[in-house]
Amino acid sequence: MTDARRTWLTPHAYERLRTELATLTALDTPASDAADEADEHRAVAQREREARIRHLQDVLSNAVVGQAPPDDGVAEPGMVLTIRYEDTGDVETFLLGARGVEDGDVEVYSPGSPLGRALTGARPGEQRSFPVPSGRELPVTLLEAVPYGQHRSGTVS
Repeated sequence: MTDARRTWLTPHAYERLRTELATLTALDTPASDAADEADEHRAVAQREREARIRHLQDVLSNAVVGQAPPDDGVAEPGMVLTIRYEDTGDVETFLLGARGVEDGDVEVYSPGSPLGRALTGARPGEQRSFPVPSGRELPVTLLEAVPYGQHRSGTVS
């Protein structure tokens, strides 16, 4: 399996997704012979639930749980990144990890997002740019990259 399929999750997010999967798989959806509109809605909901189950199974089977990446300052999944938007000077801190698995501690951006792709592999002080919906490239500078869990102790100014 390649690292591209690995999904970095916090222990809290992993448990939350396991609970959601258990709940979804425990739901019993009885079959019906009636072909009315309510049955059609149930069928759509069933397909959506099955798609969510497959997604959760994929994420959980490829999860790296709470295993901190090396503390080498390189932006990669599992690192909390602090960046500065060069056009405004605004500073933002977020976890580079799987979207949809936030645990409330810090905002999460996907490594597959335009910003995540631009920053992956960056080192502190390095400027990168990413495309925004208007088509413009937005420059950002990586200020700090620390493993998740160590981000609470320090701040960047």
